[in-house]
Amino acid sequence: MSTSAAPAAPARPLSRDAGVIGLVGLAHMVSHFSQLLLPPLFPWLKDAFAVSYTELAFLMTIFFCVSCGVQAASGFLVDRYGPRPILFGGLGLVALGAFGFAASPNYACMAACVVLAGMGNGVFHPADYTLINRRVSPPRLGHAYSVHGITGSLGWALAPAVVVPLAMAFHWRVALAAGACVALGVLLVLWLNREVLELPPAPRPAAGARAEGSFGFLRIPAVWMCFSFFFVYAGVLTGVQAYAPEAARHLHDIPLALAAACVTTYMVCSAGGVFLGGFLASDPARCERVVAAGCGAAALVALAVGTLAVPAAAVPVLFGAMGFATGISGPSRDLLVKRSTPENASGRVFGIVYSGLDVGQAIAPLVFASLIDRRAFVSVWLVLALLQVLMIASAVSVRRVRRGAVALAA
Repeated sequence: MSTSAAPAAPARPLSRDAGVIGLVGLAHMVSHFSQLLLPPLFPWLKDAFAVSYTELAFLMTIFFCVSCGVQAASGFLVDRYGPRPILFGGLGLVALGAFGFAASPNYACMAACVVLAGMGNGVFHPADYTLINRRVSPPRLGHAYSVHGITGSLGWALAPAVVVPLAMAFHWRVALAAGACVALGVLLVLWLNREVLELPPAPRPAAGARAEGSFGFLRIPAVWMCFSFFFVYAGVLTGVQAYAPEAARHLHDIPLALAAACVTTYMVCSAGGVFLGGFLASDPARCERVVAAGCGAAALVALAVGTLAVPAAAVPVLFGAMGFATGISGPSRDLLVKRSTPENASGRVFGIVYSGLDVGQAIAPLVFASLIDRRAFVSVWLVLALLQVLMIASAVSVRRVRRGAVALAA
């Protein structure tokens, strides 16, 4: 069946591919939007619940620990039952968790709702990438990954732009309820267009080979190299989104409003970088070089912000430059994973690989929050630069491991 479907893929009309890409991108936007619902509101939540920044960071640790476990497990469910029902369930859980945030009377209730939201967040990458890899024509995969990355960046940019003004104008509970409505609205859009996302489960192996077929991908070294890449990448995201603006505010004496704009600037410019990266990813042979160039440039920017006397007005510009450089590497990063994925195992592989993102985002808040609490603001930026360098090393390792496997097979 798979050999007969592959040649037909390039003949799919553009409108059909665009429909899949657009709806999957919209769902991905909600995933990233949900990850930044709480961090921009930490100043309000700190006073409301009388807790420290480290305790608030622990909420994100819970979120991403839960998301990690669900992400690894949901990949198997996606491959068995198809991605559409799993994706709808994730959107519903995100909305339910966000409404719970808005109604939480104390820190413990907030933590319980974080579990629900983390469960919802865990399904997106396995479901999204299975839909993209199996419904989008191969010549358009680079652009599909680009749109997927752009909508994720826009979700990150949208969250603080929505919740902070609403919290300032009304109340932090109103802001979180509005975030829940965003998730419900997207779920409604996908439900109304559900036929576009219809995809049968992947062919199941014979009974005697089922266990081997289900877990054999875990023996592929490139899968674990990709896992390590996303683990490190998660530290960069966490640092930039929640802690780098605060560190930059103290280092360069920038106003609070300008510091808040840094995350949005980073994410919008990251989306622009991802757009350009979609064209660069059209040649799979240069994926590792694109990742290395983007991460290297971002590391240099982080060193500049952390160690040089930068004018306050230039700080958001440097955030934007760092976001653009990191964004360029996004589609090439996803293509690295695609090239390491066995046939009909897309959900499982992307579930395991992207669980590295959740593990990193569970650990990184505790590291960065500890540095902020100790007023080690320069160290925040030095850690960001180091993580970018480690991302280069991880991408090179993926290339080396995959080439070794090809040579061994030959």
